[in-house]
Amino acid sequence: MKLNRFNKLLTIGTAAFLAASCDLVKDITYTVNPNPLEMHGDSVKVSITVNVPEKGIQKKAKAEITPMLGTTPVGTWYVNGSKVTGNGTSIDFKTGGTATFEQTLAYQSSMEAADLTITGKLYKQTKEKGALPETKIADATVITPYLVDKTFKVLTEQDALVRQFEKTTTATINFEKGKSEVRSNETKDADVTALIAWIEAAQSNPKIKINGIQINGYASPDGEVAKNDDLSSDRTVAARKAITDLMKKAKLTAYADTSAYKLAKFGEDFDGFKSQLAATNSIPEADKNLFIRILEMTKDPEQREKDMINLGKAYTELERDVFPMIRRAVIVVSYTEFGLTDEELRAASVKNPNSLNVEELLFTAAKLTTDANEKARIYQIAAKNFATDHRTHTNLGATLFELGNTKDAAASFKKANEIKAIPVTNNNLAASLILEGNRQGAKKLLSSAKTSAYNYNQGIIDIMEGNYSAAEKNINQDSYNKVLALILSNKLDAAKKASATLTETAELAYLKAIIEARMGSNADAVVAKLKTAIAKNPALKQKASMDREFIKIMNETSFIDLVK
Repeated sequence: MKLNRFNKLLTIGTAAFLAASCDLVKDITYTVNPNPLEMHGDSVKVSITVNVPEKGIQKKAKAEITPMLGTTPVGTWYVNGSKVTGNGTSIDFKTGGTATFEQTLAYQSSMEAADLTITGKLYKQTKEKGALPETKIADATVITPYLVDKTFKVLTEQDALVRQFEKTTTATINFEKGKSEVRSNETKDADVTALIAWIEAAQSNPKIKINGIQINGYASPDGEVAKNDDLSSDRTVAARKAITDLMKKAKLTAYADTSAYKLAKFGEDFDGFKSQLAATNSIPEADKNLFIRILEMTKDPEQREKDMINLGKAYTELERDVFPMIRRAVIVVSYTEFGLTDEELRAASVKNPNSLNVEELLFTAAKLTTDANEKARIYQIAAKNFATDHRTHTNLGATLFELGNTKDAAASFKKANEIKAIPVTNNNLAASLILEGNRQGAKKLLSSAKTSAYNYNQGIIDIMEGNYSAAEKNINQDSYNKVLALILSNKLDAAKKASATLTETAELAYLKAIIEARMGSNADAVVAKLKTAIAKNPALKQKASMDREFIKIMNETSFIDLVK
């Protein structure tokens, strides 16, 4: 990228040169491009062309040229007459010519206000005959890429709060073998009594909504299939009668009507048999496994029925501990349980935050408050109480980052990444590393973090590395860094247009001044933007006084008055 400004030619005076050089060289000039120098990707490329006129260098003359950027040596180069051998560029005496030398230097802060100067020595063959006078050939360094805002976009994780739960609660009525009559003691069992009490309490509980009641009937698989099918149906009807009677007694009129119940018969319950068999302690495990293998090998229902009867006769434990438990009707109440409301969550986050689970804390912080300090407070509780959940540290870090507390944010981002190294945590940790000056570490993390923030964050690195066209593409929405990328790509009209859409900060006003300077506007136009920038951030006065972006107006009274 080349700045849109003139290349300055500085010529060493002929008389002075002749006095110093014994007529070995004369009328040499230097062209430096660009001038002022420019920093890109942390380095400064110095390109000097030595212009030798016709008969400007004697055949046996050699000029040793030593450029200095401030106190930093650029290199040592040689321009030779046609009869000089060795390193360097040979120039014909009659025609003259040019020699271009280039060197790239790592940028140092001292270079911002340093002049590029030339010194050197003159030789006739190998004998030193004089010195080149120290001469300024270019101005100091433009470091506009360093104006990049290195603040990455950081990401938060979503909560998984569910505030509506579909649940069931049950009670069981058991029956005698082959019968469907409900025994009185069954309606007094603890589970039935508890179910009635639960339904009664639910009537005044705003967080419980009963959706329906179903009664499922089952028979043990040790009888005839057809009979067991009818028996399971009869048991649902009998259980419904018993339950509706209990509802009437409890004055739960909404459930005293038989139409409130759905009945479902399931016939022989072979799955229930296997489950009850597994839960029974009175039968050895080897025998249990044998029963299951025998029954699963039998595909014919009638044969399996006979096998079950025979097993029941051979093992009294089956008839005592297994079959009675699956001769049953199960009352299943389906209901919706509602979680805490927004107001309840807000109140609990203040009065009793430790009562909230991680999803409730994450939800409350993210969606029920807009105050960043309050968000941070809630996330800190979440990170303490649920320290192994990477989301708590991720969101705490992102909020602290927003508040400008980048040190504590970095600690949170590190914890999150240690718990779970995924694109979001990699992205956020990269945001800390780039501010710490660890660009390579940030780049490595970012390469594996293809998130919604990737392009913008990569655009920042592009600017820092001098890849301005890539930065322009990656930063696809108007922003401070988008304006900077357009300036550095020499798309000044586009930069000016983009800057007009943004809220004017001190830093943006400073970029606007650079746009005006690069577009060749008069001093008043540039100074007007600088005044706005300095009014918002007085520290920019010192920056402007040295900034070679404004070299063309540095001698203007309005500029001098502004930065003095």
